Amino acid sequence: MADISQTNSSRNMLSRDADEIDLGQLLGTLWRGKHWIAIAAAVALLIGGYYAFVKAVPIYTSSATVALESRQDQVMDIESVVSGLGGDQSSINTEVEVLRSRGLLEKVVKALDLTNDPEFNAELRPRSTFSIGGLLSLFRSDDGEETPERRVLDAVIDELASKVAISNIRNSYVFKITVNTENPEKSARIANTLAEMYIQDQIAVKFEKTAHATEWLSDQVSTLRIDLENAETELKSFSSSTDLISAEGLFALNRQLKDLRDRKSNLTEAIAAQKAEVVSLETVDGLSPEEKAQRTDDSTLSRLAEDIRRGVEGAEDAFETQYAIALTRAQQELLRLQAQFDAVDTSIVELNQRIETQSSELVRLQQLEREAQANGLIYEAFLGRLKETSVQQGIQQADSRMLSQAVVPLNPSAPRKPLILALSLILGAMVGAAAVLVREMSQNTYRVAEALERSTGYTVIGQIPTIPSRKRANVLQYLTDKPNSAAAEAVRNLRTSLLLANIDTPPRLIMSTSSVPGEGKTTQSISLAQNLSGLGKKVLLVEGDIRRRVFSEYFDIHDKPGFLSVLSGEASLADAVTFNDQLQADILLGETSKVNAADLFSSDTFAQFLKVLREAYDYVIIDTPPVLAVPDARVIGQQVDAIIYTVKWDSTTHRQVNDGLKSLESVNLKVSGLVLGQIDQRGMKRYGYGDSYGAYQSYYSD
Repeated sequence: MADISQTNSSRNMLSRDADEIDLGQLLGTLWRGKHWIAIAAAVALLIGGYYAFVKAVPIYTSSATVALESRQDQVMDIESVVSGLGGDQSSINTEVEVLRSRGLLEKVVKALDLTNDPEFNAELRPRSTFSIGGLLSLFRSDDGEETPERRVLDAVIDELASKVAISNIRNSYVFKITVNTENPEKSARIANTLAEMYIQDQIAVKFEKTAHATEWLSDQVSTLRIDLENAETELKSFSSSTDLISAEGLFALNRQLKDLRDRKSNLTEAIAAQKAEVVSLETVDGLSPEEKAQRTDDSTLSRLAEDIRRGVEGAEDAFETQYAIALTRAQQELLRLQAQFDAVDTSIVELNQRIETQSSELVRLQQLEREAQANGLIYEAFLGRLKETSVQQGIQQADSRMLSQAVVPLNPSAPRKPLILALSLILGAMVGAAAVLVREMSQNTYRVAEALERSTGYTVIGQIPTIPSRKRANVLQYLTDKPNSAAAEAVRNLRTSLLLANIDTPPRLIMSTSSVPGEGKTTQSISLAQNLSGLGKKVLLVEGDIRRRVFSEYFDIHDKPGFLSVLSGEASLADAVTFNDQLQADILLGETSKVNAADLFSSDTFAQFLKVLREAYDYVIIDTPPVLAVPDARVIGQQVDAIIYTVKWDSTTHRQVNDGLKSLESVNLKVSGLVLGQIDQRGMKRYGYGDSYGAYQSYYSD
C-alpha cells in the first residue's frame, strides 16, 4: 500500500506539471519536426516570391499636406465666424472625417472624370464570363430606385475611398492626404485635387451657414422684441394693481409673527398653571383651615386660620368668606388669560394670511422682473449677433490652407518585395511549426520512454525494438543466431534492470502482462527466459494465458500435459515440462479448463504449485493474459515477486495503459517496471526521435 501511495503521489505531481508548458519539450518537438518546418517555409517563400515578382501590380503613392488654421473658440466676435474651427482633438477628428466623406470624394470623381478610368470603374475592365464578377453580373438585376449611372458613380467613389488614406500628423494641425494608384501622375493629381476641393468646400459651407444664420437671427430678433415688450407691460400692470410692501417690510411682519407665537406659547403655559391652581382651590373637602390657607398662599387666610385654631369668635365665617374671594379671584384670572390667548391666536391667523398673500405677490413680482430682464439680455445678445453676422458676409475664408502639394513618385511603394519574402518565410515556418505541434498534440500513443514515464509515474526498464521475424516461431532463432543484435542487447538491458532493481532479494517469480492483446508481452517473456538461461540458471517459462494459448505458435510441442494436469495430480511436474534447446529452459504449457481461470488461479492449490516451482527453479516467468481483458493477471500477481508491464510502441493508447495500471493498483499491486516494446527504428526517425534510440544502433552489430 505504501508503494501504491507513492505511485499516486508521483502521478499527481506529474499531472500538476502537465498544467505548465515545458519549454524544453516544446523546443524538442519543433526540432524533431525541423524538416517539415523547413519544407513549409520553402513553399511559402516560393509562393511569396511568385506574388511579389510576377503577380502583384506596382502601386505608386503620393501625398499632399493641408494645415488647419487653429484658434481658440470665441462666442460673440466677428473672428468666431471667420475661422470656425478650434484646435482640440475632436475638431481635428471631425476634419479627418470630412476629408474622407463621400460628398467630397464625389466632387473629386466628377472633377477628374474617374468614372471613365478602368482602375476605378470595374465596368470598363475586360472581364471573363467565367470570372466571379462575370457570373455575378449575369444574375444582377437593376434596382428600381437607383439608376445604373448612380450605381457606377457609387462604385467609383467606393474604389477611390479604398485608395485614399487621411491621417493627422501627431501633435500638429497638419493633415496628410495619401493616394495609392497604379499610375504615379494619377496619384499626385488625385491628392492635390482632394486638398483643393476640401479648402473650397470649407469656404462654400461657411458662406451658406452665414446666410442661413443671418436669416434665422432676423426672425429671432423680431420674436424676442415682441416677448420683451409683453414682459415689460405685464410687469407694469402687476406693480400698479397690488399694494405690495417691500421685502424688508415682509421680513418685519415675519418677525412680528414670531413674537406673537412666543407670546401664545407663554400664555399656554400660564393658563395651564392657573387651571391647576383653580382645581387645587376647588378640591378642599376634608381639609383643615391651615391646609386651605397654605393652598391660597394668602396671609389673611393664614391669620384667620390661626384665629380659628385659638377659638376666636366669628373667625370661621370670616375665613370662609375670604377663601371664596380668593377662589373667585383665581377663576377670574383664568378667564383673563384665556381671553388674551384667544386674542393672540386671532392676530396670528390674520398675520399669517397677510404674510402669505404678500409673499405670493412678491414672488410673482420677482418672477416678472426676472423674465423681463432675461428677455432683455437675450434680445440684446441676438441683436448684437445679427449685426456682427451682417457685417461679416462676404469676408469668409477657409479654415485650412495647402501646406505642400503632392509630387509625382519615381518608384512604386508596393509591393515591398523584401518584406513579402520575409513574411512569407516566417508565415511558412509558423504554419509548419503549428502542423508539427498539432500532430504531436494529437498523438495518443507512446513513442519515447520519457513520455511513458511522465504519464504513468513508473520507470521504463526496457526498450525492445521490433524483432525482424515474419513468424513467431522464428523469434528464438533470430535471438540465438544474432546474440549481438539490437533486440538481444535490449533484452539484456531489461534483464539487468530487473535483477538489479533489488540486489538483496532479486525476483524469482516474474509475471509478464500488458494492457491489451498484441503488445508483445509473450515475445518479451520468451526472450527474457532465454536470456536468464544464458546465465547458467534453471529457468521455467509458464503459459499463464490458458484462454488463447499462443505458445503453440512459438514452440512445436505436442501431446504434453499442461500445468492444470499437474495441479489436479494427473501428471507430475517432470512429465509436464518440456526442455527447449534454443530456449535452454523448461516450458510448461497451459491447458483448457472448464473451471473459470480466475477462480483456478485464486485457489490454494495454485499457490502451493508456485511454491513448488520456486523451489525447483531459479527463475519462473509466467506469461499472463492482458490486464484489461480478464482478471487473471491481477490474481496471479498476488503470488509473484516482480511484474513486467509491456506497452507496444506507437500503438497502445494512454487511456489503455493508465486503466491497466489502475486495475493492478486497485488490488495493491505495483508494477516493477514498464517495457516499451516493438519499437520501429524507421518510425522513430520518421517522427524525429532518431536521437532517442537510433543513436545507439551503430554500437550493435548483427
